Parts: sequence; structure tokens; C-alpha cells
Amino acid sequence: MRYQSTRGTVNGLSFREAVLMGLADDGGLLLPETLPRLSSGDLESLYRLDYPELAFQIISPFVDDIPAADLSRLVDRSYARFTHPDVTPLVHRDGVYILELFHGPTLAFKDVALQFLGNLFEYLLEKSGQTMNIIGATSGDTGSAAIHGVRGKKNINIFILHPQGKVSPVQELQMTTVTDDNVFNLAVEGTFDDAQAIVKEIFGDVAFKNRLNLGAINSINWARVLAQVVYYFYAFGRLRRETGCEKAYFSVPTGNFGDIFAGYIARSMGLPIHKLILATNENNILSRFVEKGDYSMGSVVSTLSPSMDIQVASNFERYLFFLLQRDPEAVTKAMEDFKRDGRLHFSPEQIARVQEDFLAQSVDREQTLATIRDFHTNTGYVLDPHSAVGVHAGRSRSGGEYPVVCLATAHPAKFKEAVVQAIGREPQRPESLRGLEQRTRRCQKLPADTAAIREFIEQNAC
Repeated sequence: MRYQSTRGTVNGLSFREAVLMGLADDGGLLLPETLPRLSSGDLESLYRLDYPELAFQIISPFVDDIPAADLSRLVDRSYARFTHPDVTPLVHRDGVYILELFHGPTLAFKDVALQFLGNLFEYLLEKSGQTMNIIGATSGDTGSAAIHGVRGKKNINIFILHPQGKVSPVQELQMTTVTDDNVFNLAVEGTFDDAQAIVKEIFGDVAFKNRLNLGAINSINWARVLAQVVYYFYAFGRLRRETGCEKAYFSVPTGNFGDIFAGYIARSMGLPIHKLILATNENNILSRFVEKGDYSMGSVVSTLSPSMDIQVASNFERYLFFLLQRDPEAVTKAMEDFKRDGRLHFSPEQIARVQEDFLAQSVDREQTLATIRDFHTNTGYVLDPHSAVGVHAGRSRSGGEYPVVCLATAHPAKFKEAVVQAIGREPQRPESLRGLEQRTRRCQKLPADTAAIREFIEQNAC
């Protein structure tokens, strides 16, 4: 399997090279040159596997330069720290199926990919004798999951940027209370989009990137997306065994387009997803794109679901590559236009194609709170606000002819303030969060300035 950039001048990479490069050197995002297509027989055999076995089978076709036995051990190690035997269990509540993606070390869906990516980085660096400095921006959950994926690992330093005061208190503590010598938390005086733009600008300096051997742990890294593809297959397999369904809807709360793009890849590989339902909060650039073809930047609004408080979706370029018929010149022009004008334009034919793949809905504050409250009243089950956005959109946009799987992306205890507003009490706090406020913290506050961030990284690189 070879990998190419969405912008065309980087191609023919191996899996190892793609993982270590992260963002392509031409500024694009890396994708496999082809996608494996699974037959109905292939799918039926996959549905019977447990999670680590399934992950190995889904990931293997994309990885031809790591011995199978080594890859299998990496996968097994990555899911050994999850607290549920199913890793990502599927539960039926109040007419919808909830895919619980929060049983990892930091209680968020990002753990599913970042435990794997952290182990993968360590393996590749040990084989090559290299060191790596990982840089990432987070709107909340990516940062803590990334840190916990690589904390204490050899030959790796990690620098995570988060928007100061714009992540939940628990999310901030999960990052800043990790004081391993190889972990650096940077609170940026700006928005997540500011932090993400800084990271992309730093990666765009290819000489600097190569000199410090920078690595990407955001979903701009293909391995992140690949690991997330697995749980779509796992959820549908469990759903099919329970209901005998031929197809399903998947409702995905998303801000950066990475989680739902993993579903798009699963569907492209043959998984019978009827529609992917794209659920956003008031920061609705993605839902406007699906519903109206309006991909234009607005101002970031603070919401109850801060991990989705994003206007520039970093993974959107991967989908754009497919939408523009895999034409790297067209993608490059489109991204240059967006950088200049803050908007993209699409033909009626292109919008129609988007709507064949996706449904979408923007869910506001009152709808989010009402969903948490009503779902709890009817079932006793507590949703976090991001998952509530997905449940509301899933119920509103599905047609009823197929079951609906709603991705629960975080444990409700990570967003207790929203839960208290909705149901009048705090959610039960898992063991991993107890005593979090009393732990030692370490964090550096810096301006939203590329030069300042770059200087800090250079001074503390391994």
C-alpha cells in the first residue's frame, strides 16, 4: 500500500513514511492510493471477531511494511488499557444504539486511535533509531488522549497547544496534570483555530520540520483516521448480529471532520452504512456545507460541546480530494481559495454528491440540554453534550427504515457543568478522575504567535 498527498507532489510513500511524515511536505494530507473493497462474505467473517482481532484485520491491508506479528502485538497492547471487555460496546437505549467510545484512559473516543498511534510511534522510532517531537493542537480531548498515548515513551517529546480557558476544566486537568519529562502543555491565548493554524504553519516549514523531526498526532495523521475506521465495522457487526439489519445510519458529532471521515472510509470499503449523519453544534460550517454547499468561515462560538467549537475542519481536505475526483491540482486551488477568501464554492452536481454521502444537522444549546435531560428521564442514561448533539441529530435526520448508531464520544463526567444544567446533578465520576484537582500541574501560557511557539519547541525538543 502506497500513500499520496491530496496536493499531488508527495506520493509513493510507505505506511511507515506516511505515519512519520504526518502532514505531507507539500501541505496536503496523506491518503492511501487505493482503498480495499470488502465483499459481503469478507464482512460477515469480520463481524464475528472481537475488537483487537477486528482492528488487526482492518488495519493490515493498509500496512505492508510492519511484520504481521509485530502489528498484532501493537494492536493488542493499544487496547489492553480499556476498561470494558468490548473496548467500544454498543448499547440500546430509547430507540437508538449508543456506541460508547469512552472506555479508554482519558474517557474519550480519541483514545481508540491515540493509544495505537503512541505505540506505533514508539515502535517505528525504536526500529529507526530516531527521535521525534510531536506537535498537536486540541479543542479538548485530542490533547489529553495524545499525551496519555505517549507519556513516558522513549525518544518522544510532545507539545500540545490548547486554547486557554476554552476547554472543559476536566479536559484541561487531564492534560496539565501529566508531568512526565517528555510532556509540554501550552495554553494559547486564542481559539482552537488559532492553535491549529500555528501547528499547520510550523509543519509547513519543511526545513524546520525535518531538522526537529516533527510528528503529527492530530487527525491530520492518517494512522489516526485508520484506527477510527475499525469501530464502525465493530458497531455494525454487533448491530447486525442483534437485529439482522442490512444497513444502518451512523450519527457522528464532529468539528474537525476526522471521526466522520473515518466512517466515510468504512463506507467506501463496503460497510453498508446507509447515511452518515453529520452533527454539529452552533459552529456549523460542516452542516451548512452538507445542507447548502456553504463552506464559509464564521466566528467561533463557545458552546456546551467545546470539542466541536471549530470553524476550520482540518480533515475536510481529505473528503474534498474525493469530491473533486482525486484531482490534486483542483484540491490545491480550492485550499488556496479558502485561505484567501474564507469560503469554497461547489456546483449543484457536487452538492448532490455530498448529499448522497451525508445528512446533517446543527444542534443548539437548548436542544442539547433537552436531549441530555429527556434521554436521562426515559432511560437513566447520561449523555455528555457532544454525544447529545449526535443523538438529537440522529433521531431528527434518520428515516426510520434502518437502525441508528449514535457515537458517544466522551464520558459525561468530563462535562459535568452541562450535565448539571440538564439533569440537576453531577454524573458519576470514574475512578480515573478522582483526585484530579489535587494533582500537580504544569503548563506554559504563550501568545497565539507562531514564532513564540516555535521558539519554545526548539528550546525543549529532544
